[in-house]
Amino acid sequence: MISGLVTLSWWQYVLVALALTHITIASVTIFLHRHQAHRALELGPVASHFFRFWLWLTTGMVTQQWAAIHRKHHAKCETAEDPHSPQVLGIHRVLWGGVLLYVKESRNAETMVRYGHGTPHDWIERHLYAAHERLGVTLMAFIDIALFGLAPGLLIWLVQMLWIPFWAAGVINGLGHYWGYRNFNCKDASTNIIPWGILIGGEELHNNHHTFATSAKLSHRWYEFDIGWLYIRVLEALGQARVKSVAPQVRFDKNKLECDLETLQAIIRNRYDVMARYARDLAAHCVHDVQRVGAGMASHREVNGMIQKWLRHAPEDLTSGERHLLEQLLQSGSCAAATVIRMRGELEQLWTRTNASAEQLVEQLKDWCYRAEKSGIQELSRFSRTLRAYA
Repeated sequence: MISGLVTLSWWQYVLVALALTHITIASVTIFLHRHQAHRALELGPVASHFFRFWLWLTTGMVTQQWAAIHRKHHAKCETAEDPHSPQVLGIHRVLWGGVLLYVKESRNAETMVRYGHGTPHDWIERHLYAAHERLGVTLMAFIDIALFGLAPGLLIWLVQMLWIPFWAAGVINGLGHYWGYRNFNCKDASTNIIPWGILIGGEELHNNHHTFATSAKLSHRWYEFDIGWLYIRVLEALGQARVKSVAPQVRFDKNKLECDLETLQAIIRNRYDVMARYARDLAAHCVHDVQRVGAGMASHREVNGMIQKWLRHAPEDLTSGERHLLEQLLQSGSCAAATVIRMRGELEQLWTRTNASAEQLVEQLKDWCYRAEKSGIQELSRFSRTLRAYA
């Protein structure tokens, strides 16, 4: 048996494998994802080239290909043109065969031309990293064997080779659009898998990312943690990173009572938070009201599930059956829930009504708040006062 330069116990080999794969994950999320694909931050030359070199050694991925495929995923999300949507292709195909979908799309010349702009095209990229993508991972195999011996070295190398195809191409692209919780009702099916982004570098917070795609920070709630953001702050302190964009942080001015242009701008900037709060604050009242008047549904769970869909989705995003029940509810004039759902649509017009001037939208906001507070619905009146306080 070939022995290596370093002899370790089995658990030390495990720690080495985890450390090496974690560097790879950090390189993917910081360099390929947040820096290259979304331009959420700038990287200094030392950090940038370290990540490029490490990814060449441990994945063989070409920067242009990764960035182009990911940008296309955002542009065509959950459609037939999405390179890896589990909503279209099925969860098992993406979870277990995500790397095959990546390889297939990387050979699409049109995708590279349309979405691969602005990625590195210097001498070393053209003549080494892109030209000899398999050379890096082969060199990594020799390094692992030389350091740890034949059997441990090959096992560590195998883990390195499987890490990104499974966790990034499979879990994030698959489970991240199939299972988990959602902070924001963005147009696609993205989810936060868990609130603590450590194992996959913060990419676990996928719904947050799809909502604010150009944010360098993926955590949003107080209990969420994005380890990739921690590394970016360290790189900032070392002069090797500059953050360009983060998701807007919600602020309130409780003393503000009048709606003006600043209020409108704050509401539009925080529109996902506005709609999430609206659904959360009004759902219980709607459930109680629908059960009181009846709407073709029997159980509390069924009513609650339908109300959540009505309050979190535009009518065009509902199924035909869900729209039919919604129309029945809206036609029931005595039902206060109909008012809540109708006013939800009117509120959304503040950022979807593109042919209106800012002055017209401010007047529309004032009228919405006035009618909400005169509706006789206590929860709606309270939400109106919250809306006035966005700053």
